[in-house]
Amino acid sequence: MTTENTPAVSRNLEALTRGMWRENPAFVMLLGLCPVLAVTNSVINALAMGLATTFVLILSSTLVSLIRLWIPKQVRLASFILVIATSVTVVDNLLQAISFEVHKALGAFIPLIVVNCIILGRAEAYASKNTLSKSLLDALGFGAGFSGACLCMGTIREVLGSGTFAGIPLFGPDFAGWSIMVLPGGAFFVLGFLLLLFNWLHERKKTLHNVTTLAAERAP
Repeated sequence: MTTENTPAVSRNLEALTRGMWRENPAFVMLLGLCPVLAVTNSVINALAMGLATTFVLILSSTLVSLIRLWIPKQVRLASFILVIATSVTVVDNLLQAISFEVHKALGAFIPLIVVNCIILGRAEAYASKNTLSKSLLDALGFGAGFSGACLCMGTIREVLGSGTFAGIPLFGPDFAGWSIMVLPGGAFFVLGFLLLLFNWLHERKKTLHNVTTLAAERAP
């Protein structure tokens, strides 16, 4: 790889990983928490919501990036919402055709992806100002970050609440699950724990970076 390509690769990698960790939509920016709290009582539901949101992110960011130069500023947000609503309709019909049970379990939260601030935020803040490739990477990164957050929530809640993972028993028939974990109240407990863990890891990484930098500056 040539030196000239290194900055471009670094920028693309940063665009891809930003939404996974440093600007994770659920654990850092605290966006899109309604579906994260409401439908993550099982791994299957959490994964389905994460993938549906990722699909909408990728499709809407792609379309917005492609047509950004032809959208008048006066109707910018309205155009973005129209693109997002079209993408959500596609996802809604696909999910209903693939698994009607999962579609029924997610209920109104699939159509409500239209008003998910993550989707509109990435369309307005990034896709409308960047090329197709960068917009795709950004959407994929934020989609992966949101899906990971949903999967973490769903895994903890299902394992502790039902003793299963994706419907597969883990602890045998005598396991007494914590019923609160599959109820709405359990979602807040798990989210609070994950936010605490995520912030601790972030602060620890920052502290290690500062210590390393200080040691390097003091080195002869």
